[in-house]
Amino acid sequence: MFCIDGVSEGMSIRGSSLEKDCVYGFRSCAKDNILYTDSREVMADGRAAAPSEYDPNARIRYGDGGGREVDEKKKVVVVMGATGVGKSRLAIDLAAHFSGVEVFNADSMQVYRGLDVLTNKVPLSDRNGVPHHLLSCIDPSVEFTSRDFRDLAIPIIDDISSRDGLPVVVGGTNYYIQALVTPFLVDDVVENLSTYSLDGSQADAIPSFERLKEVDPVAANRIHPNDHRKIKRYLDLYDSSGVLPSNLFQGENAEKWGRDDNFRYNCCFLWVDVSLPVLDRYVEQRVDCMVHDGLLNEVCDIYSPNTDYTRGLCQAIGVREFEMFFESYFSIQESTEAPRPSFPEIMDMSGGELKILLTEAIDKLKANTCKLVRRQKRRLNQLKAYFGWNLHCVDATEAFSCKSGAIWQNTVVESFADIVRNFLLEESSDKQEVDHFQRKSLLSRDLWTQHICEACGNQVLRGAYEWEQHKQGRRHRKRILRLTKCVESFKPNKDKTLP
Repeated sequence: MFCIDGVSEGMSIRGSSLEKDCVYGFRSCAKDNILYTDSREVMADGRAAAPSEYDPNARIRYGDGGGREVDEKKKVVVVMGATGVGKSRLAIDLAAHFSGVEVFNADSMQVYRGLDVLTNKVPLSDRNGVPHHLLSCIDPSVEFTSRDFRDLAIPIIDDISSRDGLPVVVGGTNYYIQALVTPFLVDDVVENLSTYSLDGSQADAIPSFERLKEVDPVAANRIHPNDHRKIKRYLDLYDSSGVLPSNLFQGENAEKWGRDDNFRYNCCFLWVDVSLPVLDRYVEQRVDCMVHDGLLNEVCDIYSPNTDYTRGLCQAIGVREFEMFFESYFSIQESTEAPRPSFPEIMDMSGGELKILLTEAIDKLKANTCKLVRRQKRRLNQLKAYFGWNLHCVDATEAFSCKSGAIWQNTVVESFADIVRNFLLEESSDKQEVDHFQRKSLLSRDLWTQHICEACGNQVLRGAYEWEQHKQGRRHRKRILRLTKCVESFKPNKDKTLP
């Protein structure tokens, strides 16, 4: 038996063939340790129909209580925001305002089984009976890409819509959301190029940033030298097809990638925002609560020497940070079979290497989570500025500052409920076309130029938008001011007469 979203679904695999059992009106399919529900017809060879074979513009009815039946793209609500802002909470609260709400997880770590505390999954008891999909259903060792997410998400969302439900996509992995709502994906282009694969592929070679710089310096400029996943992906593409990765995001492809006028669905984007100082304090407090709730035991249970932190669930922030602590602990115990460390006892020590390493790991977890918050906020601003996404933003800072449930309901939930209500009542044809000058501006987006800020410790910024945002940031301006004063102090005083 396999548990998905609190419901047990029968699944059996005999040899290399797939056994599919119909459970609760869904067709369960297991492949490569991935289980998903699919309401579409299965083709003769046992595969589900590809998303491209399914018409996203089919006649449907939406659960807005009006009983209207119209020909238009299926309507989907997408809740976005940085980690910790209450996206899942908002989605569940919206179910009290609209019938048929079903939450669809778009968090790249919450899709995996395990680390429930670390990845902050909503407990079954807190879901208020709202169905959740693609949560804790992927084997933690599997590499789950944005394409995998899209291919599993489309049939489930289509099924929700066909039952007069309202799909609410929730998650902070913006690339997952972009892959779902837009028809263009790099992996699809790679697949189309497979017929032109070169002989003698070097795809098995160790990914090297230096090699990528030789092959495609433009693509190398776009990514961080430590982003091993993208380095491998770009090199594999070049080795198998001979196509430069940077060419995929230029010309016609750039016009299709992420455009708001080329969506697969009629989307209503809800952006929950919280000011950085308030969110930073909340994130740090949340990490402390996670430690109290068993985060360290979860990480200890999956620890293994020589772990690959670029695959599966081990990519989660909060796993690698504790590597040095567990390495030291099991080295002292002289065995990885030793019992779990007593974390409260270690924290109560007056000193010692283990306490220092554990404290440093927790602090690093907090710092890296705050960095993630900033990356997610930058990405949301890019989707709005570069891609023209209409993000309906509501500031939830007051609700977080006061820790008031009433303020959350009145200022956040009610505001978003009004936005969703208007969205469900409007016709898709009412959407205004983007004017020529705005479209031209969007096409001129700079996503590839790499900027290095020496004043901020050689921080790497990618694209003109990130660079401009960085220069306007308070930390950057303070450092520039401090450096300017330092330089001025070394200049000779012209008013001072020489002896």
